[in-house]
Amino acid sequence: MKIITSAKILRKKSQKIGKITPQIKRLIKEMSKTLKENNGVGLAAPQVGEFLRLFIVEIPKTDYSPGFPLTVFINPQIKEKSKEIKTDEEGCLSLPNIWGQVPRYQKIKVEALNEKGEKFSLFCEDFLARVIQHEIDHLDGILFIDRINDFSSLYQINEKGEKVPLIQL
Repeated sequence: MKIITSAKILRKKSQKIGKITPQIKRLIKEMSKTLKENNGVGLAAPQVGEFLRLFIVEIPKTDYSPGFPLTVFINPQIKEKSKEIKTDEEGCLSLPNIWGQVPRYQKIKVEALNEKGEKFSLFCEDFLARVIQHEIDHLDGILFIDRINDFSSLYQINEKGEKVPLIQL
């Protein structure tokens, strides 16, 4: 499954999913494989050319993170958000090797359906809250670069692994 890197295509808003069909279940399986192959932590259906309100998240366990198991979010909605906003670094599989400082709500409550069509709520904070907000943005045709306040924070990683500013102010 190929990840779309065209900002023009990614600006399209996604459709709500009415019924979880075998095609939706197949899409979830393919997206999970694509997420792992690309070492990502989140992948929205529009990123693979399916304009449906669906994304997956999986955060590997590390020394500094407890991780988060592979979770499917269908028709997600943010129901609550904290007043606290934190600006931190973000990147995106659809904008490879581009990074920038993005403000996001520190804590959120999201409601969605899982792959079985069961409704669930999740209170989350910090990195997981950031990832979920990022993926919901994809469903609405919004890219992380649209949320950046300071464009001098945008940089790219070159072939040598060095940070190269994208905009010189």
